[in-house]
Amino acid sequence: QVQLVESGGRLVQPGDSLTLSCVGSARLFAKYYMAWFRRGSGTEREFVAGINWSGATTFYADSIKGRFTMSRDNDKNAVFLQFNALETEDTAAYYCAASETWPQPDRSLVREEEYEYWGRGTQVTVSS
Repeated sequence: QVQLVESGGRLVQPGDSLTLSCVGSARLFAKYYMAWFRRGSGTEREFVAGINWSGATTFYADSIKGRFTMSRDNDKNAVFLQFNALETEDTAAYYCAASETWPQPDRSLVREEEYEYWGRGTQVTVSS
């Protein structure tokens, strides 16, 4: 298994940029399909972005409208989520997730139950 720890969340203003980091404990970090989810005022976590083993393929939720970029560095056991032009609606706790199951070609794992490992989350608050 892998333990995940997120960091980088803070209070920012609309239009700001921010980068979140997630560091895993697994030696063979590349074997996991990684994703970011977020939980706002609702009770369920919403899929934000996913990335394959090499980082060459990413998948994003339509709601982010091209404003987020996910990347990974397997040598550092880390994945990242870069925000550009943050909006008030992006306020949420952001969670890093890892799955040992890989998606079908040209698709991403987008359901909570498809991920076995989760970080505790990092809070991003966007307010003027």
